[in-house]
Amino acid sequence: MTTVTERSTWMSVLAQSQFGDLERLWLQQQIEADYQIIRQPEMGLAQVRARMGGTGRSFNMGDTTLTRAVVKLSSGEMGYSYLQGRNKAHAELAAVIDGLLQTQRFHESLTSTLIEPLAAIKQERDQQRAKEVASSKVDFFTMVRGED
Repeated sequence: MTTVTERSTWMSVLAQSQFGDLERLWLQQQIEADYQIIRQPEMGLAQVRARMGGTGRSFNMGDTTLTRAVVKLSSGEMGYSYLQGRNKAHAELAAVIDGLLQTQRFHESLTSTLIEPLAAIKQERDQQRAKEVASSKVDFFTMVRGED
């Protein structure tokens, strides 16, 4: 039985992966998924809220583009995807994989050969970005003068 935390983790990985990486790993699986589209991939906007300093009062920061899709596998599982951006193919593929991950037949193999590698790629990309940001960091300090 899949837990909510497990599913939210793999859905996050699918949504945050780059489509090229997702498609490459998916094609290696050689799985022919039989599904019907319940909700065509469609784009819309979502309001982004933020907080000053992470703790202040929240405010409307702006809008971001989202793409979502819903599919139903021939075995009955429903697959959903919501991702930032405007890539309909990514949304449909993520929904199909979400559905397949809910099946006993594909859960283990897709977790080890698709979700875990995508998570590792994202972690490596995030670490590289952190290094780039850290290299441009400037430390400011104040010198105290000897006067009282």
